[in-house]
Amino acid sequence: MPGPKVKLNHSGVESLLGAPGVRAACREEAEKVAAAARASAPVNTGAYRDSIHVVSDTTDRAVERVVADVPYAMIVEANTGNLARALGSA
Repeated sequence: MPGPKVKLNHSGVESLLGAPGVRAACREEAEKVAAAARASAPVNTGAYRDSIHVVSDTTDRAVERVVADVPYAMIVEANTGNLARALGSA
């Protein structure tokens, strides 16, 4: 017996993925990740920890990114995996 056929409403899905409620839910989760990243950040001067924040963007959907934007953030991430661990813990 064949299963049901599903026809996706692409424009409906696209509008749903960019809806304010979806963005708010994504932002809430991203803020949890950012808080975890700040809490576990290695601290020498505090500049790396203080640079961790959430950036909102829109592609074909709502996007929230947790970033650290000091010039040496990639070195810290390569050595500690701080942002990756925060994503896993939040």
